[in-house]
Amino acid sequence: MFTGIIAEQGKVTAVERSGDHSATLRLNAPTSTQGLGLGGSVAVNGVCLTATTIDGTDFSVDVMGETLLRSTIGELAVGDSVNLERCVEAGGRLDGHVVQGHVDGVGQVVERENLGNWERLRFAIPQDLAKYVAEKGSIAIDGVSLTVTAVSDPWSSSAWFEVGLIPTTLADTGLGAKPLGGRVNLEVDVLAKYTERLLSFRHRPSGTAAQDQESGEKS
Repeated sequence: MFTGIIAEQGKVTAVERSGDHSATLRLNAPTSTQGLGLGGSVAVNGVCLTATTIDGTDFSVDVMGETLLRSTIGELAVGDSVNLERCVEAGGRLDGHVVQGHVDGVGQVVERENLGNWERLRFAIPQDLAKYVAEKGSIAIDGVSLTVTAVSDPWSSSAWFEVGLIPTTLADTGLGAKPLGGRVNLEVDVLAKYTERLLSFRHRPSGTAAQDQESGEKS
């Protein structure tokens, strides 16, 4: 589990791709490699990945096709900066919110406004994710835990949400340099997804459970 509090911006030092099926990334991360063991979990731009090799201040991760399909990880190139967070230790502080490192979709920066010592960013999001994003709720953007400040109307044909970035977030994460049109990994609040899943079982047709049991006994 992660909290969405970025510890370091690492650098991509190598990318090896095998078509759309998999990739291996090598990252330079002096802070994140301290105490990192093989098999350790690191959130890379919000994506939970496993350290497969560690060499000094560098570590490598393998990325499967599902991750390449659902996130921006496949767009990374040598020299790119990435937000990094190690998994939270048991008993550690939950300074952000519960982040799993399981990306739900990709958003895009459509507005950016400088408001003195902070900035307002608006992100376009897939329509099917809009129902999980609530004003004053939490969302992880490229692994950064942020509070939603505004959302599109439920009936809007173009779904979006807004966040405010303070100077620390602008300086210490990749969101400070994200241009208009820039794509970001999004993870909505896991509690919203579980709530929807639980409620869906309340509308299960009567008799379905018995039919499933009978089918199982016959097979």
